[in-house]
Amino acid sequence: MELDLLLAAGPLAVALWLRPWRLVGPAGPPWIWLAWCALMPLLWGTDRYVGMSVVQPLSGAVMLLMMTGWPLAMLALVPVTLLTWAMAGLDAAEALHRLVWLGQMPATIALLLGAAVRRWLPNQLFVYILGRGFAATALSCVLSGALSMALHGATPGLDPDEQMIGRWLAAWGDAFLVGMLVAIFVAFRPHWLATYSDRLYLRPPDDEPPTR
Repeated sequence: MELDLLLAAGPLAVALWLRPWRLVGPAGPPWIWLAWCALMPLLWGTDRYVGMSVVQPLSGAVMLLMMTGWPLAMLALVPVTLLTWAMAGLDAAEALHRLVWLGQMPATIALLLGAAVRRWLPNQLFVYILGRGFAATALSCVLSGALSMALHGATPGLDPDEQMIGRWLAAWGDAFLVGMLVAIFVAFRPHWLATYSDRLYLRPPDDEPPTR
């Protein structure tokens, strides 16, 4: 628990220092942000609600990152964790574990992967949807699950190799969900995505002749 506590404290301290709530307009955050935060405790506590072991519940944290940006996502994960704690009947250590490994770690890894996509790949719409919405989600969830197993070990009673395969499959579930929603939001509600900009991703190529 001490390791998870240290890992959780760092992102929260940085997010508080950045004061991201200043970027939210006077009307407050879009309702879809709040709706997604309300949905995430249902994803995080799936194993407790159905009364059976789940190798890795869906995270949803990368979608939260895409909608709100990293600092606000780190702060929003706190009430998500508290709701999961209350609804799923978790103890404090397990709730903290899910905050770090289902929330903070996938979102932070996805942020780094997204920065790499913007740095080394063309700023095109399909790159944003497939690169950041789909591929970065899958990789971040897999890497987070692998790192959790490396530091905490496999779940008792489960074969480590089979558990890693299960985490890989669960990560693809997250990736399909996030990729689909990002594509829909880009088409119909781009202002719901804090990580998206028409100016960046819909600008004409540099070699395109100016229109008259």
